[in-house]
Amino acid sequence: MHNSFRVVIPARYGARRLPGKPLIDIGGKTLIARVWEQARASGAAEVVVATDDERVLEHCRAIGADAELTESHHQSGTERIAAVAAARGWSAESVVVNLQGDEPCMPPANIDQVAAALAAGEDVQMATLATPVTTAEALFDPHVVKVVTGADGVALYFSRAPIPWHRDEFLGNRAHLPKQASFLRHIGLYAYRAGFLEAFVGWPPSPLEIAESLEQLRVLWHGERVQVAQAAAVPGPGVDTADDVEAVLRWLEAADG
Repeated sequence: MHNSFRVVIPARYGARRLPGKPLIDIGGKTLIARVWEQARASGAAEVVVATDDERVLEHCRAIGADAELTESHHQSGTERIAAVAAARGWSAESVVVNLQGDEPCMPPANIDQVAAALAAGEDVQMATLATPVTTAEALFDPHVVKVVTGADGVALYFSRAPIPWHRDEFLGNRAHLPKQASFLRHIGLYAYRAGFLEAFVGWPPSPLEIAESLEQLRVLWHGERVQVAQAAAVPGPGVDTADDVEAVLRWLEAADG
């Protein structure tokens, strides 16, 4: 897979919970700089930041990062990535990885892995990663997205609810994970073919997607297959709020040590 895929990093300036998020300082570097460095450490042939703001664009160019200015009306990072793929004329078969702009602790090995999972998958247009759920707290947390797959590793469903629901075990006790069942936490790292991206952004949001607020359910709704691989490494924390910055700094310090 070396040098046979591209990474696009969507970076919206006006994040609701943390305005100006791409340019916040994390240990002497901006958030977007740290995400870009993780992508550059992967085997990607090309790494592009897709932003809606001139300030982010100028900063990216100042640090040597390739960046593309996308429209402010885009509703999701996926739409920004599709716009970059179209603007640059990437072929329909090109493999494109979506590394979200608030994931400074995503291991480069995972970026390579998700691209390889898509390339190796049969009749799949999208791939993603998952890691085992290890606590009941995480399983029942609606902010932790869960996924169930078939024997072939293709996704059956994604949900904020605890799935699969272990009927007998959870009747009396939800404080511990059942020993007889396994649960997977979805990691929001995706690989697509550029031609599929064009189709995806043309579909309206599906009822399941609206209910769960999970964009990947649009893919399942339209009968497409999503390959799920178990992540090579557990990612560190993402940045949604100002409080997350300290968690990222602790993770980076531990990784350096």
